[in-house]
Amino acid sequence: MKKARIRIEGVVQGVGFRPFVHRTVSDFGLKGYIKNTSSGVELELEGEEETLRRFVRELPARAPSLAVIEHVTAEYSDVLSGFEDFRILESRTEQTRNTLISPDICICDDCLREFRTKGDRRYRYPFINCTNCGPRFTIIRDVPYDRAKTSMSEFEMCPDCAREYADIGDRRYHAQPDCCPACGPELFFLDHDGNRLPGDAAELAREYLKQRKIVAVKGLGGMHLACLAEREDSVNELRRRKHRDEKPFALMCRDTECAEKLCFVHEDERRTLESPERPIVLLKKREEGLPYISENAYIGMMLPYTPLHYLLMGEDIDALVMTSANLSDTPIMYKNDEAVEKLHGIADGFLLHNREIVTRCDDSLCWVLDGHEYFARRSRGYVPFPIKTDRELMPIIACGAEQKASFALSKGNYVFLSQHIGDLKNIETFDNYVSQTRHFEHMFDILPKTAVCDLHPDYMSTEFAQSLRLPLVRVQHHHAHMASCMADNLLEGRVIGLVWDGTGLGTDGKIWGGECLIGGYKEFERFGSIREIPLIGGDRAAKEIDRVGYALLREAGCETPETDSAPMYERMLLSNINCPHSSGMGRLFDGMAAILGIREKCSYEGQGAVLLEACAVDGEDGLYPYALTGAPLRYDWRETVRSAVSERDAGVPTGAVAAKFMNTLIVMACEMCAAAREKSGLDRVVLSGGSFQNMYIMERLPEALRQRGFAVYTHRRVSPNDEGLSLGQLMAADAILREDNLNVPCGSAEVDRDKRQYRRR
Repeated sequence: MKKARIRIEGVVQGVGFRPFVHRTVSDFGLKGYIKNTSSGVELELEGEEETLRRFVRELPARAPSLAVIEHVTAEYSDVLSGFEDFRILESRTEQTRNTLISPDICICDDCLREFRTKGDRRYRYPFINCTNCGPRFTIIRDVPYDRAKTSMSEFEMCPDCAREYADIGDRRYHAQPDCCPACGPELFFLDHDGNRLPGDAAELAREYLKQRKIVAVKGLGGMHLACLAEREDSVNELRRRKHRDEKPFALMCRDTECAEKLCFVHEDERRTLESPERPIVLLKKREEGLPYISENAYIGMMLPYTPLHYLLMGEDIDALVMTSANLSDTPIMYKNDEAVEKLHGIADGFLLHNREIVTRCDDSLCWVLDGHEYFARRSRGYVPFPIKTDRELMPIIACGAEQKASFALSKGNYVFLSQHIGDLKNIETFDNYVSQTRHFEHMFDILPKTAVCDLHPDYMSTEFAQSLRLPLVRVQHHHAHMASCMADNLLEGRVIGLVWDGTGLGTDGKIWGGECLIGGYKEFERFGSIREIPLIGGDRAAKEIDRVGYALLREAGCETPETDSAPMYERMLLSNINCPHSSGMGRLFDGMAAILGIREKCSYEGQGAVLLEACAVDGEDGLYPYALTGAPLRYDWRETVRSAVSERDAGVPTGAVAAKFMNTLIVMACEMCAAAREKSGLDRVVLSGGSFQNMYIMERLPEALRQRGFAVYTHRRVSPNDEGLSLGQLMAADAILREDNLNVPCGSAEVDRDKRQYRRR
């Protein structure tokens, strides 16, 4: 007989792990206890030594589907405690905490079956859950994960729920959010003035929707605005009220079969749609698929992920618009009072409940590329599960960039990336960003010793990093993108980094964005780029993309359009007033969209590039001429532009010209990488940056590079856009600090570290 003391780290709280262990221990005939700790779970078991060792060996393979076991340690002793049974003990809070927290998970099949069964005491109850499903991250205030440390603490379990909670044979055994209509949260419906209406709240909301009205719906991590997707007038009214004229809306479909009526759904996409994470999946539209929902080639589709959503859809609503309830460029709303106040005049009614959302968290958004999620936004369902690395990291906070802001914190070989935050251009988003850094530091017990930020001095994330009064490392924007894709794929050493995006400050003080880099985490060389584009009016050119088109035409020696703005553009170019030069690939896409008459002004970020991709035809293999010259090696796009304009003027369909333009970029990229390989001897290429959210290119470029003998790595765990940048910043800073042992300077803004209060200088 031996006693084993076993510690298990990973996602082992909130996923039914202790009940699973209780049942497994019974199978092995062992006795002892289990309890949550701040680092995971701890067991003491007594039994025959071989049985104990077999239990430890087999435990990971038997674990619940939502559990992720990262580390198991076992110590064996001859000193016995004489356990008479097996018990789940009170959780223990330790001085050092290393536990991982589960993301929110969609309703499981068992709960959905009970939800739909007449006579079940949770029939149509919108907060049904068990140890295998339901809210986690968005309701947790602190760890260990116990009910008292969640927003369910104010709901005392009734005798029936308490009996389930204590029953080893029940799947709600120690399910912390366990509840029922007698003891759990309550759903209610308010009219547009915030008055509570009598009756079944979900049915009232459904009636509003069928009457072509707009309803605010409280979900897991925030509010949605919903209306019938089939009613073009309702959708257009939502656009008018929300001031969202053209940006695509996401849809929630009742099931995959409903989604297939509107979009093509391949098997990998079906698997992602129906996964426990339930992200929004960007699917290619069928030709007849709702142009007023999405003007491009894709519609973002998701399936219901809470019982409340199933109530709302019922058996007769195929698809709802489900868009984040927020005002322009502000975070998603998540508090009842705030929604009623700020959505007045936008929502006709409010379907709300009284379970507090502790942490707001948007829906995740992805394509499916090569069988894996390819994120545009990594959030609900995936956060806060960390990115695991192959190295022990210094404790660092990486502050990200300005747009699609995120932050990252490291501990051991984990990097904890934040959920989607948004653009740090307004105080509400920035305040949420700051508060979430505090929340993550507290939850995961991380006290960073170094901060890292972008080179750009005017980013709010840079100013925040300076305010922390920590040693500060600055990492160039595109180097961080390259490092992010390296870390995403657990790469070490040196690689060729093809990084295409819109804007990033270069080491020379200029605007970069179409870069071919050679290097690793610590350092890089700018091997290649594209010919610089004059941006008429600076930042205005990102939205008024006819300015970029005019500059491209003029630089290429083509005839420029005679518009009311043309004389002003000409004067600005001749005098070089407010015309910074950029090598941004995103601007090249914008300019080509303007030249082809696809778009002159953009109402949302990247609209020109998105529509250029959408109009490109399949099956077109043609190319345009181009040149690669100089050092760094630069793609000279002037001949490409001249040829595209010539075909445009000759009446070649716009879709064919768009396809040939992108084909040219693919071949050019392969040739540039080949030149980089000849110089460096490297044959690994990583692809990162927001311009690689173009699926026309991503479905062709990796294979074209492989055919030339390259090993190609794309993002899988984090976004290729600026949201994934903080991961690369952190990995670069860690390499710089470790290898050079730099004594980097501290930030200069004021901060009260005890109260964690940020004060702008």
